[in-house]
Amino acid sequence: MEQQGNKKLFEETPVPSAACKLMIPTVISSLVMIIYSLADTYFVGLLNNPKETAAVTLASTVLLAFNAVNNLFGVGTSSMMSRALGSKDYDIVSKSAVFGFYCALISGLIFSLLCFIFKKPLLNILGADSETIYATGEYLKWTVIFGASPAILNVVLAFLVRAEGAAFHASIGTMSGCILNIILDPVFILPWGFNMGASGAGLATFISNCVACAYFIILLYVRRKKTFISLNPKKFCFRKNIIIGICGVGIPASIQNLLNVISMTILNNFTASYGADAVAAIGIAQKINLVPVQVAMGGGQGIMPLISYSYASGNNERFKSTIKFMAKIMLPSMLIIALICWINSDILISLFMEEERIIRYGVVFLRGFSIAMPFLVTDYMIVAVFQGIGMGKQSFVFAILRKIVFEIPAVFALNYMFGYGGLTYSSAVAEIAMSFIGLYVLQKILKKIK
Repeated sequence: MEQQGNKKLFEETPVPSAACKLMIPTVISSLVMIIYSLADTYFVGLLNNPKETAAVTLASTVLLAFNAVNNLFGVGTSSMMSRALGSKDYDIVSKSAVFGFYCALISGLIFSLLCFIFKKPLLNILGADSETIYATGEYLKWTVIFGASPAILNVVLAFLVRAEGAAFHASIGTMSGCILNIILDPVFILPWGFNMGASGAGLATFISNCVACAYFIILLYVRRKKTFISLNPKKFCFRKNIIIGICGVGIPASIQNLLNVISMTILNNFTASYGADAVAAIGIAQKINLVPVQVAMGGGQGIMPLISYSYASGNNERFKSTIKFMAKIMLPSMLIIALICWINSDILISLFMEEERIIRYGVVFLRGFSIAMPFLVTDYMIVAVFQGIGMGKQSFVFAILRKIVFEIPAVFALNYMFGYGGLTYSSAVAEIAMSFIGLYVLQKILKKIK
């Protein structure tokens, strides 16, 4: 039985092997997601039209807002399910999955409705001007107004499947949509295809997310007798312990992503004052920066079920060993990525657009992001531990400190002192500060666990 295999993975398989089986597929799927995300910018960039490229950049802030819902009902439900598996409460596992799925679906529908009603003021908030407002609106039409629910459910379903230890299946589902998006992008975007520009990129994303959702639903139907995950609406209930367990972890994770959206909106608005070339450049730098972000996030999300299960089952030695192994793997990997991005910043930017002014802006922006990368992965690992063991309060405090106390004020200060050259170094200020704070808190937690 599948569940017996997962129990062996969580309880008996040596930590390095178990961690790799969970982390590697998740990180690979995260990297494929980056390629798919970069595909929009790359193929739109082939048009050599900064307005179209800027439209994808400006609209991407709204897509980041999806992560607030993804984390609320993805991270929160996954943590709750893995902890329930560790404590052998399988009824809670099933009902948590149902609650997370239908709340995510409803949230996506609400997202679409609000974007449709408030589309014009939203475009102004995002920083779209007379040159970019049409293309940005068309991209939002497909990715948000039509596509919010499939985009959100695609990610949440992957979290639910991964919570049982089926990281491979979760990755296949995620990658199927990403690969399809990469195939469809040039067809819809470029002149030899439908020549839709940014709008075509949005349509390709919408179709690919629908396909990924279909994969997960079919998978769960085929494995319905081998999994505790259920999508049966009859099992939907408002049980206090389920709501508290999911929201206690999910809400802080959601707030973190909402603050990410706010800080990115502020950053893009500051950048917009330097012109469309600067906006296009920071959009490219942000896309490249998704590589370390997704590696760090994928590693944390992949290993979180093992952390949750070990903690809930009382296997404290396995819990500590899992954290140590994660650090040994993730930190050296991130240092290498940071070094590559710093040294080859001009080459990486020029892959997307060869205009000299955009490359000049992009090099400065990407190097600012590079400084933050090693500290970023440290912060993601610490937050993964907090989320895995249900410490929502600590996650919430971290979210507030990172964005409100450190990063957003740094954007204002560094822009005032150094102009556009200081903008992206704000993330380094925040991640360095949070690394020291996080390591101190984690050390205290580990000392308390005996």
